[in-house]
Amino acid sequence: MEKILQWLGQIDPTLITNTIMEYGISILSALAIYIIGKWLVTRISTLIKKTMTSRGVEQTLVKFLGNIVHWLLLAFVIIAALTQLGVETTSIAAIFAAAGLAIGLALKDSLSNFASGVMIIMFRTFKVGDFVEIAGTSGTVEEVSIFTTHLKTPDNKLVIVPNSSITSGTITNFSAKPTRRVDMVFGIGYQDDIRKAKSLLEEILASDERILKDPAPVVAVSELADSSVNFIVRPWTKKEDYWGVYWDLQENVKLKFDEAGISIPFPQQEVHMHTLNAA
Repeated sequence: MEKILQWLGQIDPTLITNTIMEYGISILSALAIYIIGKWLVTRISTLIKKTMTSRGVEQTLVKFLGNIVHWLLLAFVIIAALTQLGVETTSIAAIFAAAGLAIGLALKDSLSNFASGVMIIMFRTFKVGDFVEIAGTSGTVEEVSIFTTHLKTPDNKLVIVPNSSITSGTITNFSAKPTRRVDMVFGIGYQDDIRKAKSLLEEILASDERILKDPAPVVAVSELADSSVNFIVRPWTKKEDYWGVYWDLQENVKLKFDEAGISIPFPQQEVHMHTLNAA
C-alpha cells in the first residue's frame, strides 16, 4: 500500500487531470452517441413499421423487417460509440462478417425459406383463407410465416410446407377469382335422342339459382366415344358454391335422365360368335 501511495505521489497532477478530462470527454461522447442513436433508431424503425402497415403489408413481414432494421441501425450506433472510445472497430467488423458468412452457410436452407417467405408475403401470391395447391398438396391456408406455410387439408390434416418448396414450384390458387367454372362430362347411349338430352341438361342448369347467367353455361357434344355420346357441361358459379353445384348436378342429371328414359352407358363390347361346320 505504501508503494502504491509513493507511486501516486510521483505522478504529475496535471497529467492525471488531463487524462481524466480526455477519457471523460470520450466516455461522455460515447454515451451521448449511444443514447441519442438508440432514440433515433427506435423512431426510425417505428416509422418504417407504420409506413408498411399503412400500405397494407402483411403484419408478419412488418414486424420481421422492422426488427431487422432496428438491430442493424443499433449495431451501427454501437460501432460509432466504440469508435469514439478509441476502440479499433475494423477487427470487430471483420469478426462479425466472418461470423455472418459462417452462419449463412450453415443456415442456407433456412435463409432460402426466409427469402421465399418474404416473396410470398410481399407479392401476396395467396393469403390466409385461400384454398390452394402448393408443393403437391391442396388445402386451405391457415398461416403464412417467414419460413413455412400451414395448410389445412379437406380431411382436417395440418400440412406444414417449407416456403422454398412453394416458390420453386407451381402455385394454384382456387380462391383468387370470385367465380369458377365447373367442368363435367355426361355420356348417353347411341340409341338415345341427342336433342332431348341436350335440352334436359340445359333445363337442369337453368333451374339452379347458383349457376351464373353471365358467363352463360356451355352444353355441347364433345366426343363420339366407344360406348357413349359425351356432352361437356360447363356452368359458372361463385367460388364458394363450386362443390355444392358439382355434387348436386351429378345427382340431378342421373335422376332426370332416369325419368326421361335416357341411358348413361358403361363401357361395353359386342362379341359376335361364328359357328364353323366341321369338315
